[in-house]
Amino acid sequence: MRIKIFVFAMSCFTLTAFGQGNNPVEERIDELVSQMTLQEKIGQMNQLTGMGLSKNMKESVKTGKVGTILNELNVNVVNELQRIAVEESRLHIPLIVARDVIHGFKTIFPIPLGQAASWNPEVAEEGARVAAVEASATGIRWTFAPMIDISRDPRWGRIAESCGEDPYLTSVMGVAMVKGFQGADLSAPASIAACAKHFAAYGASESGKDYNTTWIPEVLLRDVYLPPFEAVAKAGAATFMCSFNDINGIPSSGNPYLNQQILRNEWHYDGVLVSDWGSIQQMIPHGFCADLKEAAMKAANASVDIDMMGYAYTKHLEELVKSGEVSEKTVDEAVRNILRLKFRLGLFDNPYTKVEGKLPYYTDKALDKAKWAAAESAVLLKNDGVLPLKKDIKTIAVVGPLADAPADQLGTWCFDAEPERAVTPLAALRDLYGKRVKIIAELGLQYSRDKSEEGIAKAVKAAEQADVVLAFVGEEAILSGEARCRADIDLPGKQTELLAALKRTGKPVVMIVMAGRPLAITREAEMADGILYAFHGGTMAGPALADLIFGKSVPSGKLPVTIPRMVGQVPIYYAHKNTGRPASNITLMDDIEIGAKQTSIGFTSYHLDAGDRPLFPFGYGLSYTAFQYGDVRLSSGKLKQGDTLTVTCDITNTGNYDASEVVQLYIRDRVASLIRPVRELKGFKKVFVKAGETHTVSFQLTSDDLAFWQNAKMKKAEAGEFQVWVSTDSQTGTPTRFLYEE
Repeated sequence: MRIKIFVFAMSCFTLTAFGQGNNPVEERIDELVSQMTLQEKIGQMNQLTGMGLSKNMKESVKTGKVGTILNELNVNVVNELQRIAVEESRLHIPLIVARDVIHGFKTIFPIPLGQAASWNPEVAEEGARVAAVEASATGIRWTFAPMIDISRDPRWGRIAESCGEDPYLTSVMGVAMVKGFQGADLSAPASIAACAKHFAAYGASESGKDYNTTWIPEVLLRDVYLPPFEAVAKAGAATFMCSFNDINGIPSSGNPYLNQQILRNEWHYDGVLVSDWGSIQQMIPHGFCADLKEAAMKAANASVDIDMMGYAYTKHLEELVKSGEVSEKTVDEAVRNILRLKFRLGLFDNPYTKVEGKLPYYTDKALDKAKWAAAESAVLLKNDGVLPLKKDIKTIAVVGPLADAPADQLGTWCFDAEPERAVTPLAALRDLYGKRVKIIAELGLQYSRDKSEEGIAKAVKAAEQADVVLAFVGEEAILSGEARCRADIDLPGKQTELLAALKRTGKPVVMIVMAGRPLAITREAEMADGILYAFHGGTMAGPALADLIFGKSVPSGKLPVTIPRMVGQVPIYYAHKNTGRPASNITLMDDIEIGAKQTSIGFTSYHLDAGDRPLFPFGYGLSYTAFQYGDVRLSSGKLKQGDTLTVTCDITNTGNYDASEVVQLYIRDRVASLIRPVRELKGFKKVFVKAGETHTVSFQLTSDDLAFWQNAKMKKAEAGEFQVWVSTDSQTGTPTRFLYEE
């Protein structure tokens, strides 16, 4: 059955998006709003960073000048501030405490890009659930995740926080994360409000530079960048966050079309929309606002409910309301959204955090899930028979700057992580397999950017004594994440030189890449006999990788993003258009004869020094076994509007390992009024198949799956011929054809 982007019901979401009727909570909200002064309303729209129990903070809470607080981690402080809010403030409105809890609070799971590589929504849901349980124990009830920006440029540092390049995969994983954070009941003490960010199209920032401009046609915005946000809105995501970037010249924090027309009117969203940190104020350097007063006016009129650390509303909103530049009705609607969130979180009935004797950190169950997630997230990209390691292996050389780097394996955006709790690959190999094999550790380089070659000779000496070399390479955590963009996405430092020296020993080399983005590893891939791409795998990355290397676990990850041959190919993604001259008869630069005539190698679309293919395509990933795909069978040669087409394929495990395979469903609209991509992912299913057995996989297609936006107001499927693939990645498989009739 095709994976559906599901909508989950939560008892706290009794207020439907299409009208509340006589809902008693709405009546309480209306009553509160009617009692509030304008200053108190503006206070609810003000978010401040924690200042402990400072005089200013206590006074702000008591007088209703702040509605939400972020980055306050002391549960006793949180409870005291809540006490002041609900007992000493005039209207007794509780606070919400927020924190960036992106891929773990204490127990860190793989970075979101790594979780997406699992192609397993359960990984995303379980990771978010563990994070919610741990974070809520300190009073945190709101996180700024998931980040569901479509990311097609690996230069962009925040690709690490994304789920990759595809709208469908991102939608599925994003909905799973929302479900994990919010649980079955948002009002439960261990549930926290999710925040879909960044609304919208932040991942398309020009040149892969953070905060940069975007220019996106309406149909591209709606076809590619908005679907994950619509999916999580329908799934009950409690909050949204504005993006930093401008879209077509208008910053998101001041964009009425995006925030009102699409989010509120088309999607009927009644949750909270919060600015990003200072993003309202930042409309001034954008050149969109002359001063903070204008920024406050434009943000409020664009339906931004909360100003995060910008002081725009507190300084200017009262004046703007009195002058008529912002309607008090607009302020009231923002306050209603904020109060609705507080009711949904159960804070009016249960504002305090229970202080437990033992905090729920690093439980055995959480660590087991983190290890499982890290194993699911690793992608086997190459294997010349070296993996899993054979039982007769006696000595292993462990090298590379990421072999024993606990803080770096946690990845970006882990404010509350404790690196000393991370189990590194070297530590895990020694602990789990040290009695079975001799392990010689010589890292060669101290950190990923290390340009000193002094240690390489020692690493080579270790390799010469070993039966196999495990080289843990990649990039430090500081090199990816917000404002950590790279123009050159090769391996930094002298890591390539280290790998070349290891290769010259003649010993088998397994390259394990631990990074926050897809790196251009074309040269290094040729030096390695095996490649595991592990991203930044979190607290338990070491044990997970050790078990994969020795075959206790079997790799099942698939790439959620394309890996380019070189940075000059960027942006490169699987769902591209075909062009009028698709690549053919490719002649690479070094193969052109000296003195060749200008017309001698033809005129098609590719790079002379890279061809037209990536190093590894979207959806790609190997296993220790082999899967054979049977012929694709259709329930009919035609699909009519309102009907369902069933697509079926047999998957046979022809190898010797029981293993999981991610079976992927792609379509192509052959001829349309707007050119369509060469392939589009429309479904996937991760199936476990025992060695020698066959599993039948079925997907369903409807006209909704074939539809695309033709303009801002119309999305429809067009009659004509379609191709459909059931395949192991985005570049293989044999298509089957069907007709769609309106």
